[in-house]
Amino acid sequence: MFENLTDRLSGSLRKIQGKAKLTDDNIKETLREVRKALLEADVALPVVKDFIADVRRRAVGTEVKRSLTPGQVFIKVVQDELVRVMGSANEDLNLATQPPAVVMMAGLQGAGKTTTVAKLARHLQERRKKSVMVVSADIYRPAAIRQLETLAGDVGAEFFPSSTDQDPVAIAEGAIDAARKKHIDVVILDTAGRLHIDEQMMGEIGRLQKAVKPIETLFVVDAMTGQDAANTAKAFNDALELTGVVLTKTDGDARGGAALSVRHITGKPVKFLGVGEKTEALESFHPDRVASRILGMGDVLSLIEEAERKIDKEKADKLTRKIKKGKSFDLEDFRDQLQQMKSMGGVGGLLDKLPGMGNMAQMAQQQVNDKSMGQLEAIICSMTPKERRHPDVINNSRKRRIATGSGTQIQDVNRLLKQHKQMSKMMKKLGKKGGMANMMRGMQGMMPPGGGGGGMPPFGR
Repeated sequence: MFENLTDRLSGSLRKIQGKAKLTDDNIKETLREVRKALLEADVALPVVKDFIADVRRRAVGTEVKRSLTPGQVFIKVVQDELVRVMGSANEDLNLATQPPAVVMMAGLQGAGKTTTVAKLARHLQERRKKSVMVVSADIYRPAAIRQLETLAGDVGAEFFPSSTDQDPVAIAEGAIDAARKKHIDVVILDTAGRLHIDEQMMGEIGRLQKAVKPIETLFVVDAMTGQDAANTAKAFNDALELTGVVLTKTDGDARGGAALSVRHITGKPVKFLGVGEKTEALESFHPDRVASRILGMGDVLSLIEEAERKIDKEKADKLTRKIKKGKSFDLEDFRDQLQQMKSMGGVGGLLDKLPGMGNMAQMAQQQVNDKSMGQLEAIICSMTPKERRHPDVINNSRKRRIATGSGTQIQDVNRLLKQHKQMSKMMKKLGKKGGMANMMRGMQGMMPPGGGGGGMPPFGR
C-alpha cells in the first residue's frame, strides 16, 4: 500500500533540500508535486485542497534549525498534516457495555465483509481476550451464511445458525439472546450487501440497527476503489450511525487514496486495515504509523508488535543460545527463519514497514519474493535430517535427488546453499560481542538522508 504515493512524494520532497529557510517561493514547486502525487493516489479533491493549504500555512516562514535540513523540517510538517487528515490516534473498538457488545458490519457486496467478520473475531479473541459469537443476517445469499460458518470454525468463534427464510431482525435478536445465555462478550453481526446502494438495502439495515442498537457499526469498504470508497462511506454514514471504517484489500492497493479520504469526508475514523486474505491479516489503523509509511520512513513499531505476536519465542531463544555458543547455523535454522518471515506477512509485509526502503523494497521483492521463499522451503524439506544439519555433505548426486524431490533445478539448490552460507557467516558475526550493534550501525549507514533517520538515535549508543 502507498508505493506510488511514497515514490512520488520522496522525489518531490528532495527538491527542497539545501534551502536556508522555507518560503512560499521555494516550496511552491514541491507543493505542486505533492498535490499531483495525492491526486494520482486517488485522494478526494476537497481533501487535497485542504491538505495543501494547511501544509503551506504551517511551512512558510518556518526557521530551519541547525541540526535539521529544510527537507527534514518540511517532511515533519507534511507528516503532521497526514496524521491530522487520517485522525490523530488509533481508535480501537468500544466494547464498554453490558455483554454482549454488538458489532454490526455494513458494506457493499464484494468488499470482503464476511471475511472481515472472521478476522475481527480472531483479533478480539487473541488480542483482547474476548469470547466471540458471529452471526449472518444475509438472508439473500445462503453461500454467505455457509462461508461464515466455515470461517467461524477456522478462528474458533461461536457460530449462531441462520437461514434464508428468517427475518434479519429476528436472526440478530436470537443471536444476542443466545450469547447472553452463554456469557459471550461480543456478537459480530454480518449484514447483507448489495452491488450498489439502494433504498431497500438502506431501509433494511437501518431497521436492523434500530432494533439491536449495536455499540459499534463498522463500514467495510474495498480500498482499491479509491475516492469512491470515501463517497460510498459517506452515503452509508448518512443512512446509518457509523462508528468507524474498515479498509479491506489494502495489500493490493498501491495508491492509498481511500485511507487519506475516508476520515475527512465521513468524519468517522478508520479503525482497521485488511492486509491480506488470511484471518490473521487485520491491522489496527494508526495514523502516525501510516503517515511514516507514506513518507518512506517505515513502521518499526508495528513490525515490533507483529514480531512479538507471531515469532516463536522458544525457537528464537534456542537459536540465540546456539549462535552464542559458537555452533553453526544449519539449514533447519534457515527453514525456521523462512517460516517465521512467512507468518509476518512475507517479504512484502516486512519491507513495507522497514525505514528508508522506498524503491529498494520493490527491487528486493523482485529478487526474494514469497514464491521464491516457498521454493527454498520445499528444497530444504526434500533433504534428509543429516543434510539439513550438515550441508557440507551435499554432493552433486544428493543435489540431483533434492532438486527432483522439490520440483526444482540443481541451480536452485546451489543458490539456496550459497544463501545459507552467507547467512551463516552473518550469524557467526552476530554471535560475537557487539555483533548486533555493529550490524545495526551498518544498516543505518545504508539509509538515505532524511528517509527515516530524522530524529532516530544512532544504534549501539
